[in-house]
Amino acid sequence: MAQPTLHIHGTIISTYSRIVQTVAEEAGISWTITATPAGSPENRRRHPFRKVPTVEIDGLNLYESVAICQYIDNAHNGGALQPNDHIARAEMDRWISVANNYLFPVAEHGLLMPRLAHRFLKTPLRSDIIEAALPEIAEHLGVICQRVEEAPYFAGSDFSLADIFIYCILRPVQMTSEGNNLIGQLLPLRHWLNKTGKRPSLIQTQWETEKQ
Repeated sequence: MAQPTLHIHGTIISTYSRIVQTVAEEAGISWTITATPAGSPENRRRHPFRKVPTVEIDGLNLYESVAICQYIDNAHNGGALQPNDHIARAEMDRWISVANNYLFPVAEHGLLMPRLAHRFLKTPLRSDIIEAALPEIAEHLGVICQRVEEAPYFAGSDFSLADIFIYCILRPVQMTSEGNNLIGQLLPLRHWLNKTGKRPSLIQTQWETEKQ
């Protein structure tokens, strides 16, 4: 039987594209990515709410990263990234929700986008936006750090989808001077990031800027 291939449509350098790529690496399936802007006519056909990434796999067009990752893990990895224990599964679901609903929005809009716009579009650095966002980012990082002090992984004793979501969201934060300073003050979180970043699937999906 031919090995499945995952075709990703989305932003090349993207937190959520990397999440999907990492889950594919964990499942041992190959993947390709096609640059597809969220507002493009092609993406409007793929995602009714105009978000990226979307994927093609097994004859399916899937959108929404949680659904995509669960499908890949269930269909091609025996559900290895999702605990069978009900309590551990609830923890996994909780931390994925925390990452997506709280951590990512403020980090993306309050820190990463101002930095990226300044670096690549040469716009003035909006230090006011960053400074306004840092207290909330610091608060969120403190909550995340408390969890890694309680357990080795976010679902408990085993690596899960929650760890992939949180790592891929936190790593770009750590790559900024402000984020690195905040995380540097949270030793358990810094150790967790260093340990998790050595996982082969995350090494395989590193951005070029991360390798520098």
